[in-house]
Amino acid sequence: MHTLENLTIIWIGVLLAHFMARATRLTPVLFYLFMGAVYVNTGILPTEPGEFIRVFAEVGIILIMFALGFEESTDNFIAGVKRSWGIAFFGGISPFLTAYLLALYFWEDTNMALVVGLSMAATAVSLTLISLKSEGLNKTKAATGIMTSALLDDIASLAMIAVIIPIASGQATVGLASIGFIMAKAVGFFVVVTVLALWVLPSESKGPLYFVPGLGRFGISHIFAFSRGQRTLVILIFVMLVAISSHALGLHPAVGAYMAGLILREEYFKNAPTAIAGVEEYDDAPEDFKGIKRVIDNVAFVWIGPVFFVALGAKIIFDWDLLVSVIPYVAALTISLIIIQILSAGIAARYTGGFNFAESVMIGLGMLGRAELAFVVMDIAYVQNDILTDTAFYTLMVTAFFMNISVPLSIRLWKPYFVKSRN
Repeated sequence: MHTLENLTIIWIGVLLAHFMARATRLTPVLFYLFMGAVYVNTGILPTEPGEFIRVFAEVGIILIMFALGFEESTDNFIAGVKRSWGIAFFGGISPFLTAYLLALYFWEDTNMALVVGLSMAATAVSLTLISLKSEGLNKTKAATGIMTSALLDDIASLAMIAVIIPIASGQATVGLASIGFIMAKAVGFFVVVTVLALWVLPSESKGPLYFVPGLGRFGISHIFAFSRGQRTLVILIFVMLVAISSHALGLHPAVGAYMAGLILREEYFKNAPTAIAGVEEYDDAPEDFKGIKRVIDNVAFVWIGPVFFVALGAKIIFDWDLLVSVIPYVAALTISLIIIQILSAGIAARYTGGFNFAESVMIGLGMLGRAELAFVVMDIAYVQNDILTDTAFYTLMVTAFFMNISVPLSIRLWKPYFVKSRN
């Protein structure tokens, strides 16, 4: 089947997911995952949809993370980091240890247990935040706490991948220097991007670059004096460049995309200079900002972004004989992880982050999802290095699927109590 046909089928599934979400009043993310699983198990989509769909899905998650960062303020994010260290630590180490001990008990293989623990440690931040957005909760302190702690978890997970995979595969032993280098790259990336943003992107019509001879006219406020379509294109190019830079440093491109969203502010669209010949003047820059934001939101959440979640759901291929055999493992792992994740992240949020009870529970629920990083780990361990058995691999895939489904459902169920606590 041609890749364009696959994409069309996926978009049809996205549309059906929106109808089902509207009818059930649940987040469409749940139905994106469902449609992906239905497609691949009924033979409508191939098990390997092709490189084009994979890249398209990756662009989708980049745009989603950018759009979510675009709605957040840098000040709130920095404050969130200060409050979220405990959530990141306890909310990450607890599922790792839980999955590790259960896998060791099930299969009595230390290397396999390490990989199982690693795959269950990273939080599906994009899934959580889009679920919160669909419920109108994405601008709350709890959402910021989830976002920041999940990013910290992803950085830690990347360091753990560099350590655990070589050890589990018998390729090498890794020292503290390697771990430190990975962590330094992550921290350095955040610092450099933030500093450059403060220097290059002015918060007023005349920023620091304006006063540098020969460079002032290249400030962002001047770039944004182009037409709305051109401004949108400039923003998208900026996002992709930051995402590429993030990937080049070994971080997930989505991390860079979110940082790009944090950097851009509404002020950059105000008082835009019109000295460039042939450029129309905008009398209402804030309205122009809203128009650009609507375009980006449509692209991220309606057109391209959902492809990622359908493709994620398509990773669940039902082998019914194998499914029956792994039910006890899946049940034990899923139930244990849900309980431990909610308790560890929720208690940490309450006592290290200062969140109230309802916010703490919401943070615990929001960290239930298993990230795309989990599927990357599974692929490395199962396909590339033959660390996992068929049973262990299938157990992880199904567990991750159920964990991801639990996120939008649990957020929806807890929403009334959460909203009541804020009133």
